[in-house]
Amino acid sequence: MKRNIMLSILAAPLMVAAQTVTSPNGNVEVKFSLDGGRPVYEMSYKGKAVVKPSHLGLELAKSKHASKGMEETDLMDGFTVKSTDTSSFDETWKPVWGEKATIRNHYNEMAVTLSQAATKRDMTIRFRVYDDGMGLRYEFPQQEQLNYFVIKEERTEFAMAGDHTAYWIPGDYDTQEYETVISRLSEIRGKMKEAITPNSSQTPFSDTGVQTSLQLKTDDGLYINIHEAACVNYATMHLNLDDKTMTFTSWLTPDGQGMKGYIQTPFNTPWRTVMVSDDARDMLASNLILNLNEPCKIEDTSWIKPVKYCGVWWEMIVGKGTWSYTNDLPSVHLGQTDYTKCKPNGTHSANNEKVKRYIDFAAKNGLDQVLVEGWNEGWEDWFGHSKLDVFDFITPYPDFDIKMLNDYAHSKGVKLMMHHETSSSVWNYERWMEQAYSLMNKYGYNAVKSGYVGDIIPRGEHHYSQLMNNHYLRAVTEAAKHKLMVNAHEATRPTGLCRTWPNLIGNESARGTEYEAFGGSAPYHTVILPFTRLQGGPMDYTPGIFETQLSTWSDNQSFVHTTLCGQLSLYLVMYSPLQMAADLPEHYEKYDDAFQFIRDVAVDWDDSKYLEAEPAKYITVARKAKGTDNWFVGGKCGEEGHTAVVKLDFLDKGRKYECSIYQDAKDADYEKNPKAYTITHKTVKKGDVLKIKEARGGGFAMSLFAK
Repeated sequence: MKRNIMLSILAAPLMVAAQTVTSPNGNVEVKFSLDGGRPVYEMSYKGKAVVKPSHLGLELAKSKHASKGMEETDLMDGFTVKSTDTSSFDETWKPVWGEKATIRNHYNEMAVTLSQAATKRDMTIRFRVYDDGMGLRYEFPQQEQLNYFVIKEERTEFAMAGDHTAYWIPGDYDTQEYETVISRLSEIRGKMKEAITPNSSQTPFSDTGVQTSLQLKTDDGLYINIHEAACVNYATMHLNLDDKTMTFTSWLTPDGQGMKGYIQTPFNTPWRTVMVSDDARDMLASNLILNLNEPCKIEDTSWIKPVKYCGVWWEMIVGKGTWSYTNDLPSVHLGQTDYTKCKPNGTHSANNEKVKRYIDFAAKNGLDQVLVEGWNEGWEDWFGHSKLDVFDFITPYPDFDIKMLNDYAHSKGVKLMMHHETSSSVWNYERWMEQAYSLMNKYGYNAVKSGYVGDIIPRGEHHYSQLMNNHYLRAVTEAAKHKLMVNAHEATRPTGLCRTWPNLIGNESARGTEYEAFGGSAPYHTVILPFTRLQGGPMDYTPGIFETQLSTWSDNQSFVHTTLCGQLSLYLVMYSPLQMAADLPEHYEKYDDAFQFIRDVAVDWDDSKYLEAEPAKYITVARKAKGTDNWFVGGKCGEEGHTAVVKLDFLDKGRKYECSIYQDAKDADYEKNPKAYTITHKTVKKGDVLKIKEARGGGFAMSLFAK
């Protein structure tokens, strides 16, 4: 590791000349200057414009809560350069879990300290430039004239160099569960209304507002990605497009009063990130977001383990089972309603007999845990009433014997996974959190899936506001004290905080597999998400649906928009240390030969190599299982199909591998024949080339066991 201060200059009061910092390989260049006292930056890649000259700054609110009260002024202009410091940094660190055993963090940095003479305030803008992009953030030292302030708007601009192709979802303060739209930037406004589909909680804010991580492609072959890193004590950033100039401006999620953030100095904002390459694979292999986060803050991480699990979940999503125990109750009063006097509805899925069946299945097939949703009292009126006291997270239904089931699971070498649906009553969850986590410790749970369905309580708050982002992180840090792992659904999209808090082993924060039971997602969905949602951290996508035509076993007329082999591919393409075998045990037993891949596939890796990639078209990736010489390869494609070319250059020289290939049959098709597959076994070696045809909406999976 090295950090060398290379330059520190005290600028003349009227200095406006551009200052430049480049990436270690020289491909990425960032320039900073002042335009009449306004901070401006621009960015290029191999001489091509990525971000044209764009303004930086913050608009502050006149507020009684600010140190200057109603006399508050902005941090937008009137600046001179006080000093500039440049440095280089190069280290290699080991993630607790991840796509690689080690990650290199190598960048050149420029920190420009600005002085606003009229207010006697200083502000630093720090740039870190990597070979695959850059991050910038605002830093506010504590100072007499800048102690407490309230953000009205953050005005970070990203001026695009053309009318790029964008892979976007509508900007929304409360949900990310939209289908990705592919269009030119100039077409966003015209497509927005149709793109906003119904959700349990949603607050779109602009006809041209989109969410990050935003993937873009230029006409001359550049791939650009805009996101943020290390969002702590700050609101989630969206992007609002001026479609006349093709300029995005940061758009923070407001709180219940419309303010964007309450800040006490010293304070650093999250990083605003721009990744760039002329190779789409670099977008997927980038560690820029993780590298911009702080190192791990958990000293003993031995209890944090990747998880492969099944669960009592999919049958309720499809509509064949229920979370609720009874149909007798129009409403529930926690601590007063006596469930022993209620008639069971006969459809409650989280019952002793069914959970034991899942435990047996997990034990037989080498799965680590069993998720059980609907185990606790309160589901009869849990949604849609803005109910404060909705769950207590500690009281099971009469047909769920929490001690017996955990003892039974442990006797089989399996753990149960806890479920905490909050119904977005965050006040309530905060009150019960300590007791809920202690209950998990008591019965031997080590992981919890939490949920935030519906409108937030405190009422008026949004899912991605500063207050809520603080809550999500508090749930993780408090869980760490109890040695518990967290998988949060409907929470804010991740920004790499899993490096700092690796017990955050999963998030949903996008349109997951459950939507396949609500009408379906486009076949290209899972070959866009790795470019967008997964940039900030892994997703609990819940793959592995084999009975893709739901009407064959339920009254649900939806179908999964992939082939069976396409589902297998997701265990590689959609990286996560938390992977679910989401279908029912009886469905896996029906296709036991294909299920062998789910038994075999790892969930933690020593190395990952992206072999082919194009957004919405195809992704092919090879991963080396942690602590072994075994490799697994997955390929997924969109609506058009794809022929993957897998060059086995990554295998060890002079060694042979037992290769099993799970691929779409010749007549497979996600609509017409989704469960047609073949399994081929052969011996392969380094240098061999395999060509594998993927059907429409299809894919393949491959295991390579070293001899």
